[in-house]
Amino acid sequence: MWAVVGLSLVVLLVTYITHWITQWRNPKCNGVLPPGSMGWPLVGETLNAMTPSYSIDLHPFVKKRLQKYGPIFRTSLVGRPMVVSVDPEFNTYLSQQEGKLVEVWYLDSFTKIFKVSGEVNASAVIHKYLRSVALNHLGAETLKEKLLPLIEKTVVKTLASWSSQASVEVKHASSVMLFNFGARHMIGYDAETSSDNLSDKFSRIMNSILSFPLNVPGTAYHNSLKDRDEITTMLRDMLKKRRMSPDTHRGDFLDQIISDMDKEKFLSEDFVVYVVFGVLFAGFEPISSIMALAFRLLAEHPAALKELTAENEALLKNRENANSSLTWDEYKSMTFTRQVVNETLRLGNVSPALLRRALKDIPGKGFTIPAGWTILVLTSALQLSPNTFKDPLEFNPWRWKDLDSLVVSKNFMPFGRGSRQCAGAEYSRVFLATFLHVLVTKYSWKTIKAGRITRKHVLGFGSSIHIELSEKKN
Repeated sequence: MWAVVGLSLVVLLVTYITHWITQWRNPKCNGVLPPGSMGWPLVGETLNAMTPSYSIDLHPFVKKRLQKYGPIFRTSLVGRPMVVSVDPEFNTYLSQQEGKLVEVWYLDSFTKIFKVSGEVNASAVIHKYLRSVALNHLGAETLKEKLLPLIEKTVVKTLASWSSQASVEVKHASSVMLFNFGARHMIGYDAETSSDNLSDKFSRIMNSILSFPLNVPGTAYHNSLKDRDEITTMLRDMLKKRRMSPDTHRGDFLDQIISDMDKEKFLSEDFVVYVVFGVLFAGFEPISSIMALAFRLLAEHPAALKELTAENEALLKNRENANSSLTWDEYKSMTFTRQVVNETLRLGNVSPALLRRALKDIPGKGFTIPAGWTILVLTSALQLSPNTFKDPLEFNPWRWKDLDSLVVSKNFMPFGRGSRQCAGAEYSRVFLATFLHVLVTKYSWKTIKAGRITRKHVLGFGSSIHIELSEKKN
């Protein structure tokens, strides 16, 4: 009898598990789902997406599925049903549906680390306000009138420090430079006098973004929460001191938000702390990878380095005073430098994907994306497409002379697009161009050690390179 009962329970359990797996792999949809696979329950295809790839090409997870299913396919990552799209027309359509059919979305780990609420995420008013404040401190006018000479001064000081060292790991050293400059400009943080090593804390948080949000001691996610709490405690103390002591005001990003706290109801203390936290996070990590990649690419392509050097040295020769600061007009005249920046951004993919959530069922291209599903707009695939860029894996800055601007606008989105484009896009470009300007006019370098180019996961990119920097002799 007990044997029969036990066997019955086993049959029921197997039936339940089989039904559960079948439902997982065949989600409900009021139409036709894009082709693809949901992987295993809960885990989905996350492990495949997180497998490191050692190539500048698309991550194999994406490449294999594009070849098998086409430009729109379904999957499941970190517990979320997801549709991945590299279709330019469909992506353009989605970008026009902000607040109607889609909203900006984040992975659960990001949402919990940054405490992004649904209301804040969905509010066009809040987004418009924050973008306006960010542009006020990072936009073209501020760069032209204030930041450009400060950026150059920082780069000059940083490269001088690098040249005094036996070797430098570019990715880490660049991230420290970028973070410390951004934090000083935005919130008055002085890395030289602070006991908090904020740049390292933010780097560890970055490495935990595509992880399961399991708060278990020893995991990357758990450690990132500890780093977050330490950072936000410091930011909260800074905010309180500024509010209590008007004489400490600097006219920076933090001061502007503080001055608006009495006008805008959504600007609570908690909200301001996490906004500042997010702004600091966004301002350094991806661009440091691009700087490291630029060293590799220029070292491997001497013709590009020669033309880049010639253009920037010509700027110095045309000045009345060769030691004067880089001007905005000079920056705008650096045609080939900006082509090098674009080409490095294209290959490196600062922001390899845009995440959106379907607010309603979305029909398109013969498929239906169910409401509530996450949509991954994979901009990196567009930037490496042979349909747009001939020999897409080749570093070819000269290609930008002949590319049609309309084609570029639909297929080159290193900082996003439209109203959701990163407010720091021009700031990042200026920083990169200024860095290259100082580098090639004052220094030469040789590679000491170059690790493999690594796509740590489907949304991550890294390029490890150790260099020896030496000042040019006149």
